[in-house]
Amino acid sequence: MRARLIAALTVLIIAGCDRMITPRHAQQLKDADAKAVSGDFARAISLYESALEDRPSDAEVHYKLGLLYDDKMNDSLSAIHHFKRYLAIAPGGAHAADVKNFVKRDELSLLTSLSGDSVMSRAEATRLRNENLTLRKELDDARGRAHVPTERTNAGAKDVRNNDPNSRTYVVQRGDTLASISRKLFKTSTRWKQILDANRDVIDNPKKLTVGQTLVIPRR
Repeated sequence: MRARLIAALTVLIIAGCDRMITPRHAQQLKDADAKAVSGDFARAISLYESALEDRPSDAEVHYKLGLLYDDKMNDSLSAIHHFKRYLAIAPGGAHAADVKNFVKRDELSLLTSLSGDSVMSRAEATRLRNENLTLRKELDDARGRAHVPTERTNAGAKDVRNNDPNSRTYVVQRGDTLASISRKLFKTSTRWKQILDANRDVIDNPKKLTVGQTLVIPRR
């Protein structure tokens, strides 16, 4: 009888491990919340994803990651992943109705971007066109001011690509962040700091990357 009781308790403990909140997990969530409030979204994402390693079925963390990727990182694909994980874990959760709408919106946005077919008002089209013209002028001015450093940076990156088998290069696109580049190249945003460390000589502000800038990407 005693042996059966111990066996039953063991099964219950194992089954409930994923629901246990450890001090480490609680501290990670607290730190992640603080980083999100302070505007350090890349670090907040890294901490939330580390917390998921301890409790992968934490629906609330998936929800927060979905919001960050959606609203702050402009990464619809990652947002959809975490929103769907939330719905799978907590289909009747407090955020379920909102999350379903977020998923529909983001999936439509992805389909639109892939097909190149977009429905928008004339005012919206005019606004976007003006923003593009302004951005193009700013980029042209920036290239004129930083012509020599850009050549030096690209040449340095090319040397690394040719001489270091453990590195490659990536050209920054509009909307890129260190976290989104990490997600794009490594399928996780947690390696953003490695990218930053490899490019500290050319990245002045980690939160504002320069479009067209060539970064060195460590392979390991």
